[in-house]
Amino acid sequence: MPMQPWFTDAKLGIFVHWGIYAVDGVQESWSFYDDIVPHDRYMSQLERFTGAKYDPRAWADLFARAGAKYAVLTTRHHDGVALWDTEFGDLNLGKDYVGPYAEALREKGLKVGFYYSHSDWNHPDYASTRKPGRPPEQEDNRYSEVAAEDEDLEAWERFIAYRDGQIRELASRYRPDLMWFDGEWDRSEEQWRIPELAALIRSYVPDVVFNARMLSEGDYATPEQGAPIEPPDGPWELCLTINDSWGYQHADHNHKSLSQLIRYFTETIGGGGNLLLDVGPMEDGTIPQPQVERLEGLGEWIRKHAEAVYGTVRGLPAGHHYGPSTLSADRRTLYLTLFDIPRAEIGVRGLATAVRKVTVLGTGTELGHRVVGGLHEAVGVLWIDPPARTDLDPYATVLAVELDGELELYRGSGRF
Repeated sequence: MPMQPWFTDAKLGIFVHWGIYAVDGVQESWSFYDDIVPHDRYMSQLERFTGAKYDPRAWADLFARAGAKYAVLTTRHHDGVALWDTEFGDLNLGKDYVGPYAEALREKGLKVGFYYSHSDWNHPDYASTRKPGRPPEQEDNRYSEVAAEDEDLEAWERFIAYRDGQIRELASRYRPDLMWFDGEWDRSEEQWRIPELAALIRSYVPDVVFNARMLSEGDYATPEQGAPIEPPDGPWELCLTINDSWGYQHADHNHKSLSQLIRYFTETIGGGGNLLLDVGPMEDGTIPQPQVERLEGLGEWIRKHAEAVYGTVRGLPAGHHYGPSTLSADRRTLYLTLFDIPRAEIGVRGLATAVRKVTVLGTGTELGHRVVGGLHEAVGVLWIDPPARTDLDPYATVLAVELDGELELYRGSGRF
């Protein structure tokens, strides 16, 4: 199926990792899987989780102010604890947190995304495989180490029925715009029954978008934490934490600066992707203030430079401009991002299309420009006068380069 236009136009989404792991501030699921936290201690958080200040409308309002167009909530992580009142399995919070979240997002015009793990390390019929180097199995834990090929096929059928039952609830009740799957590494596509799972969801939401962890049914790539040096072909999304943790961890104060986040964002959209920026609410549902401040700061920058963000496509390939760029959908305006204060003229190489005007986005100041050099088919270098300090943005300045026609590039061996 063709990619839904709303996704490639979104540019920014918010990832929300919220679950019982926020009570003690431990790593979600992996902390018991890797025997860092005893299983019984981890699961005791279920009884201590309150969600006392959960306000999905406040979340949605914050996400909208940040400039996001969609959000993805962890409806069920690898620990098997569901954030809605599921009738399948015995691990849930006894309350529906998913429905109010979906409703609040839609009130703000945001698309609704659900994270769901293929794996469930707490389900009695799920045998989790171990990767080399993982700690040995503990006999008293509910999860067991059994190779997939040796496991009880009847148990696996029960697990698939449980999985399908939960997915049917999510799809039929809430009609998500996006399903963000995880945990696919434990099994093959055939074992997961990926085509059947996709068909089940599409029977309720025909236009649903899947991430790449739906394997052959995936619509877009999802690199995590590391910004790709070369952007993937096609639609993609960079998943990035604001600090070093997905979920709330009390001791993690290593938050990325707003300048860093704006750099990640502009580089991602310049490569044709979306940034899925993660927040980890505390167990009561409150998003930590340092994360709130960064989302609000990012939103302020985006509002000032919205023309260079929304309705654009990936910009210049590497080598043409020292920084990211985006291109208007009609390919007639190029937006150049400058992270540093220019010490001299700004050079852009390989523009085969003439330039009509260059302005500073947000102030409207027009900048002088000229083309120097060029011989036969080779084109010269566009030199743009540096903006005055009063025109510079404190985080990243954007120049709008209006072209006299659609963008054509010279790459040294012909026009592209």
